[in-house]
Amino acid sequence: MPLLSIENLKMYFYTLRGWVRAVDDVSLSLEKGDSLGIAGESGCGKTSAILTLLRLLPRNGKVFGGKINFAGKDLLKLSDREFSKEIRWKKISTVFQGAMNSLHPTIKVGDQIVESITIHESVSKEEAVKRAGKLLDLVGIGASRFDRYPHELSGGMKQRTMIAMSLACNPELVVLDEPTTALDVIIAAQVLKVIKELQQKLNLSTLLISHDLSMIAETCNKIAIMYAGKVVEQGDIVSVFKETLHPYTQKLIAAFPSVLGRKTELSSIHGFPPDLLTPPPGCRFHPRCDYAMEICRKEEPPVISAGKDHYVACWLVGGRKE
Repeated sequence: MPLLSIENLKMYFYTLRGWVRAVDDVSLSLEKGDSLGIAGESGCGKTSAILTLLRLLPRNGKVFGGKINFAGKDLLKLSDREFSKEIRWKKISTVFQGAMNSLHPTIKVGDQIVESITIHESVSKEEAVKRAGKLLDLVGIGASRFDRYPHELSGGMKQRTMIAMSLACNPELVVLDEPTTALDVIIAAQVLKVIKELQQKLNLSTLLISHDLSMIAETCNKIAIMYAGKVVEQGDIVSVFKETLHPYTQKLIAAFPSVLGRKTELSSIHGFPPDLLTPPPGCRFHPRCDYAMEICRKEEPPVISAGKDHYVACWLVGGRKE
């Protein structure tokens, strides 16, 4: 049984103009110890899917169907109190986008980690302080910075502090939403190194959201490509990158520069993502696709198997419906 299994999840946002189909029939799975990267353009539904998983939706967000099974439990059936007590931070934790705004500016960083431990676990403050110090050592900041305020730390240190906080209660799954936002390339590389080391040391399962395909290739062994609220291709990181099947995935990879490859003009995807208030019929990528056929404009493509642990939703690819 996978550690995390999301099946046919639908979550829409209500607006005065109608329902925005932010997450529309999304299915994903994650095994224990695996790392899944979710990529796509801004507004494709990556963060919305994760907010649904974490039960952090705003008031206008509503789940219309699907299941989120985690370690044998359907998270959507738990009450808010049960989810907060049993799952949040103890089983699933998160590193939010933009560590600059995630830490409380007037509380010492060590105390913020201690607070997350004492709220979710029945331990003494002395034990929580020891654990917080060890966590700061683990992520490379050092327990000596326990009494520092956030403004005394660099951007990279703040991000590492958030990673340390996410590990405070020994969760089985850590969700990282754009963990290198606003960091320069050198500091971002250091943060990615910390994430990889933690995955190996702790056999940690991670769910990584990013626009950066190179970051996902570096830190994940599985990838899912989202477009307009749907997963269009997913599978093993090697098979998806080497045997790319969906035209949208091909465009994303072509738009990313190669460090070692031949210098060529970067490709781009013409047009804009669709309005999810009234998404286009059929395949949602067909207005921007160079290979769109008549069936693409009328019928939504089924998700088919394209090899071992490789799935794609595209009429150009033959196969059976899963």
